[in-house]
Amino acid sequence: MDTRQVMAITLFLATALMVFVSFVCYRKRHVPVAKTMILIMVAAAFYALGYAFEVLSRNLDEVKLSLHIEYLGIPFVTTLWLFQVIQFTGTAATYRKRLALLLFAIPTAVFFFHLTNDWHHLVYERYDFNEHGLVPLYTTVKGPWYKVHAIYNYFVLLCGILLFIPMYWRSLPIVRKQIGILLLGAIAPMFCNLFFWTGSTVDLTPFGFAISGIAYVWGFYRFHLLRLTPLAMAKVFETIRDGVVLFDYEDQIVTYNQAAGEVLPELVLTKQYPADMGKVLVDNPELLAHIRSTTEGDERFPFHRFQGNRTRHYNCSLSLVHDSGKVLIGKLLVFNDITQLKESETQLRENARQLSELNEFKDKLFTVVAHDIRDPIALLVNLTELLGDELTAADLEHAGVVRELKGQVQSTFHLVENLLDWYRSQKGKVVFRPLGWNLQQVVRQALLLVGSKAGMKRILLTEQVDENLKVIADKEMLDLILRNLLSNAIKFTGSGGAIEIGAVLEGDLIVVSVTDNGVGIDEQTAELLRMEEPALKAMAPVDESGETRFGLALTREFVRIQGGSLWFESEPGKGTTFFFTLPVSNDGGREEDAYESYFGGR
Repeated sequence: MDTRQVMAITLFLATALMVFVSFVCYRKRHVPVAKTMILIMVAAAFYALGYAFEVLSRNLDEVKLSLHIEYLGIPFVTTLWLFQVIQFTGTAATYRKRLALLLFAIPTAVFFFHLTNDWHHLVYERYDFNEHGLVPLYTTVKGPWYKVHAIYNYFVLLCGILLFIPMYWRSLPIVRKQIGILLLGAIAPMFCNLFFWTGSTVDLTPFGFAISGIAYVWGFYRFHLLRLTPLAMAKVFETIRDGVVLFDYEDQIVTYNQAAGEVLPELVLTKQYPADMGKVLVDNPELLAHIRSTTEGDERFPFHRFQGNRTRHYNCSLSLVHDSGKVLIGKLLVFNDITQLKESETQLRENARQLSELNEFKDKLFTVVAHDIRDPIALLVNLTELLGDELTAADLEHAGVVRELKGQVQSTFHLVENLLDWYRSQKGKVVFRPLGWNLQQVVRQALLLVGSKAGMKRILLTEQVDENLKVIADKEMLDLILRNLLSNAIKFTGSGGAIEIGAVLEGDLIVVSVTDNGVGIDEQTAELLRMEEPALKAMAPVDESGETRFGLALTREFVRIQGGSLWFESEPGKGTTFFFTLPVSNDGGREEDAYESYFGGR
């Protein structure tokens, strides 16, 4: 196998490699840079294929035909590389099409000049037979447009390198590696082409494109070349709401996004990067100390500064950046703006302070109600009772008015009592002491207390409670529950009616019922109870219905404290039954036993 065959086989392999790179790029053709890469590799493939045929040519006609194949790629490949650099760096985005027309004017002219070279010899003046060697079979004497194209190629290469330099210094490490691969893809052919200008008769440029193909394949599978262009990465970088600053391994500021420029305006004032961190952030010594001291692991720390008549607060996250070999190559500082959160926290504290003051005022208000209102009303109740008895005995004409006054005063007094009981329960001042109690005895005691009131309306009070039933309950709360339910039943039961208290055992609960045959519950009260509105919301204006609703709401709260629930059944004109549950007690003897039986067994 002679030298020509070896060179031809090598060039065919290089062509195959470039076709493979084109295929890989075609799979990523939705990315504009990848489309341009396809054209670069196709142009280089024509160059290498045509040169392979030139090496194997046996006469001048075959050489010229081979050159025509080569010139399908030679004029365009370098300019295509520059256009790829423009896409890669995001340069001239608004007038890129017009720029492309301008860039490809000379390559297009060279292509047509070579196609018609036999008419004017502007590209090759003549072809001389090579008597001293096998490769190439003919040497060419270059014409003026060949030299123009050569100068233009080196100019294009220089422009691409100048575009890459500032992006290289401002880019993330992974992007720097991609830039390095793309530079290698252009420099390798140009470096091989230089030998052609030093007197070598063999054009090594196609072999340089083979090196480019190998570099591109390595870049695809090692550094995700063209998977995400720097323009797209920069777009993502700029649209991050958090401020981001990138430092290199020497703590030099490499780049930052717009949000970081708002956090640290001195970044914007610095015109050249990389920049010395110590000079740029000289007014933030604490921030500098954190960045310099972080050498192992990530760190989080607070940061704040005064901007625009307000103090802005940030949570800072400083992360170390390593390459694949775990070598430290930089640091990433992220500013998360928590100013709104801090201001909301301050506002919440202020609201809490105001609420505390309001609560203190409410406490004072209820203290006034308890001492300065309750006691005079209680005295007024006693006075109206005495006055009513005297007027009734004297059978005076105003006795009915006094009795009505007495009823209104007593209703107001009971409402104040209920209001104070509810207030103490909401403040946690009602001491909950669950003990074992004989339910029948508690019920009978409650019936005795309301017996006189029921007797005035000739209402029959009965109880159907087993003498062996024992409940776990707070005695004072249970008394209040029974008193309220019985008082409401008496109030809404007509003369000659009947009220019955019953109790049944259901599992570990005792269901207590208070049944009357009165007028039933009005629709508004029933609706409020079903909605389980808080006690104060359930209050209506101070009238008979409002007092009833408040008392029932308070009763429900105390039943809940006992661990039970309250519900009712009512039919207008036929009566109402209230039910509530209490935990059963197996032995009602001692407080400790009752407490442990209830809370330990639940």
